[in-house]
Amino acid sequence: MSTPQSPPPRSDTSGRPRSSTPSGPTAERGPLPGAAENSPGTKPYATYLLGLADDAMVYAQRLGEWMTNAPQIEEDMALGNIALDLLGQARGLYPYVGSIDGTGRSEDDFAMHRDEREWRNVHLVEQERGDFADEMARLLWFSAYQVELHTALGASSDDVVAGVAGKALKEVRYHLDHAALWVVRLGDGTEESQRRMQAALQRVLPYLAELFDDDAASVQAAGLGAGVLPSGLHDAVVARVADVVGEATLTLPDESPWRSRGGRDGIHSRPMGYLLAEMQHIARSHPGATW
Repeated sequence: MSTPQSPPPRSDTSGRPRSSTPSGPTAERGPLPGAAENSPGTKPYATYLLGLADDAMVYAQRLGEWMTNAPQIEEDMALGNIALDLLGQARGLYPYVGSIDGTGRSEDDFAMHRDEREWRNVHLVEQERGDFADEMARLLWFSAYQVELHTALGASSDDVVAGVAGKALKEVRYHLDHAALWVVRLGDGTEESQRRMQAALQRVLPYLAELFDDDAASVQAAGLGAGVLPSGLHDAVVARVADVVGEATLTLPDESPWRSRGGRDGIHSRPMGYLLAEMQHIARSHPGATW
């Protein structure tokens, strides 16, 4: 079977000095569509958007851990680029959230200066890096969810949300294709690769139901036309994943005997605190520093 194709490396070929701001297509296109000045004023669905941004930010951090740890150098680059896409999604939303929640917080304030109980991401994205098959199972489910999410958000009554979703949709379609290629390759490969891929689908199962929970923030956002109900995405997401799992000659696991919950309310699992400690260390060690 052919090796999944990796996207071209995102590097600055102009000769300009590199900075800590991510380079590549995202940086070169100029201001992100979530720029705060696009739509000032307090809006009641800021918490809903914060959850979506936190999902992307935390998973970007986790995927970045695969650099030098993936099974081949091309996959280092591929997962690194997916992480950059997710980071761009978070950056597209954080300034806008700060402009509509009444706090005026910046993207650095959101990413680097919040404690664990202030984060609104689901448990799926914060779990520790495990087997490569585990990551492909997680990426398959999360990308399928994001494809349906951003497709629906393209019709949001909020122009900024619709703009961020339109850009993100192009990216997450690739993320889904990349994960699907690997799941099929491992599932329809050797006896050992099939065993490990099937086990990975089982291990990720307890964290999936939370993706589709309708919390108060999503109900409010959907009622205002700015967001969508997560429960409304469930069937389409499962259908996408089931098609890939079937092609991989694997079995989609049944319901888990336990499930995660509470991430949207700031209740997180053990790995979250360690992730934030590593991610925020430099910013918190040098308060007020800019770069």
